[in-house]
Amino acid sequence: MVRLMHWASPEERKSLGQARRKQVGRQAHGTFTPKARKTAPLALVERSMRGRVPALVKLKYALMAESPFGYFRGATAVMAADLAALPNTGIVAQICGDAHVRNLGAYAGPDGRLVFDINDFDETIRGPFEWDLKRMAASLVVAGRAAGHKDATAQDAVVKCMERYCAQMRLFAQMPTVEVARFQVHRVAAAAPVHDALRKAERATPPHTLAQLTEPAGASRRFKEQKPMLTRVTGRQAAAVLAALGPYQEMLEPERRHLLSLYRPVDVGFKVVGTGSVGLRDYCIYFEGNGAADPLFLQMKEEPAPAYAPYLPEAQPAHHNGQRVVEGQRAMQVQSDPFLGWTRMGGRDYLVRQLNDHKGSIEMTELSGSGLEAYAEVCGELLARGHARSGDPLMLTGYLGAGDGFAEALAKFGAVYADQTEKDWRELRKSGKAGTRE
Repeated sequence: MVRLMHWASPEERKSLGQARRKQVGRQAHGTFTPKARKTAPLALVERSMRGRVPALVKLKYALMAESPFGYFRGATAVMAADLAALPNTGIVAQICGDAHVRNLGAYAGPDGRLVFDINDFDETIRGPFEWDLKRMAASLVVAGRAAGHKDATAQDAVVKCMERYCAQMRLFAQMPTVEVARFQVHRVAAAAPVHDALRKAERATPPHTLAQLTEPAGASRRFKEQKPMLTRVTGRQAAAVLAALGPYQEMLEPERRHLLSLYRPVDVGFKVVGTGSVGLRDYCIYFEGNGAADPLFLQMKEEPAPAYAPYLPEAQPAHHNGQRVVEGQRAMQVQSDPFLGWTRMGGRDYLVRQLNDHKGSIEMTELSGSGLEAYAEVCGELLARGHARSGDPLMLTGYLGAGDGFAEALAKFGAVYADQTEKDWRELRKSGKAGTRE
């Protein structure tokens, strides 16, 4: 006889969420105490550099030293430790793990239509849902300051983000479960920063990438040399990269495998990407299908264990980190890159996906004026959908309730953590690790 797990009624699930308020009150989310830190931030950043390409470590420090937001992007390990030191709700969902204003963007879905969603899952893991919201809250204040907003305006944007998150979660709690899983957010383009990102994505075609990243080489093309940001890979290393695509192809769906089989690899490059990922191994493979006018670019990106792994040992899978990222991405997104997959090379885990295929992100300057608040609401709605798809909207709604106390607490946290981020950034600049001292 098959024994089924206990099925909890909607009322039970909502009550379970309400009960978690005794564990962590909603207003308690507004606090952060730097004295609780067990390890200095710079030591955590230095630890996160282990295993990276040594020649690129200084570049990452330099990018982090450029601004408080640059530091924030590169110091996920610091915030992971800070969040783990705080009491948490224990209400678990798949979290992005690095939810900040520049980790949402536009890309092409499997049907070719442009989608705007969370699009960076390097740190994804199953963890307390509020960790995503706290990182987003802090990023809105840090980014808001960079865009010229006063703190009151930036905190208002956080409140709008969290109010939208709560309202959307209440809606999901009333919907059929299958409808939640396929819910599409249609109003995102109304926010000016999102509209601009979608317009950029329209132009980010494979031929556009071809012109940007490659140059003529006889009858064909090859990657440009733009050191240290882009370097051609040849010989044994290029052969190893192409060989690693074999296991990747095997795990693709048959129809995707067939499409890829119609392309031939032409050249391999090494590309420096982002801020948090600088120093990790990132390879680009340029393919041609029906001639030079039919390019395809795949990215093979190294995926180490997430920054949250030391604090969530039960959530960290024993298997492949590339697989962890793929599964986390599919859990939170309604539509994902059709060529999403994983492989392993040289004892390291890699994510495989398309490079720059109709991708577009926001710029900090686009968050000036009314852009910050409008964009914050989009962030709240998309995070709510991701958490509802991978968690329990009834339990989450039970915890969040109908008031605005949670949103206001997150706004306070965002401001306090933004202050701490600026202090940590100044410490980095004083340390000389980025090549300059203040």
